[in-house]
Amino acid sequence: MSNSPDILQDFGSLANVRIGLSAEVRAQGVHALNRLLAHTMAIRDAYKKAHWQTSGATFHQLHLLFDKHYGEQVLIMDAIAERVQTLGGVTFALAQDVVDESSIARAPRGRESALAQLSRLLDAHETILLEARPLARAAADMGDDGSNDLIVSQVVRSNELQSWFIGEHLAAQSGKAQ
Repeated sequence: MSNSPDILQDFGSLANVRIGLSAEVRAQGVHALNRLLAHTMAIRDAYKKAHWQTSGATFHQLHLLFDKHYGEQVLIMDAIAERVQTLGGVTFALAQDVVDESSIARAPRGRESALAQLSRLLDAHETILLEARPLARAAADMGDDGSNDLIVSQVVRSNELQSWFIGEHLAAQSGKAQ
């Protein structure tokens, strides 16, 4: 336990929650979900940066799309964080957590072209999807139906749909199908 009397639960520890799952299953779920949470926080921030800095002939369309996807990622982020807490874990919550845990490429500080923004976002969605599917299967195999459902119904389905939207915009921007 932490030396600070203000810390209620140390990061990496599990609270004793009674949800019908063993501590081992819950610990594995917390670890996996926190990684998805870091990725979701990274893509959320990438969407907001793109929203603020997009330009060009499709500015209005992309400005609105990026903000819509940002809001959807915020909802996913909240659902993942609540599941981590439900499992008795402590969620990632800080920018440094994202830097340390997520493999999603960071955008440069400068303003990028719409093509670069779209490509970066498409790559980020693919990163999330490539990690989420095996995590969903592992959760199901361990009997963690709640985490499996969350990953499939919110993380995978939302990221697939957003990826499709981004891919279609990218195809329109570059003049070829993705």
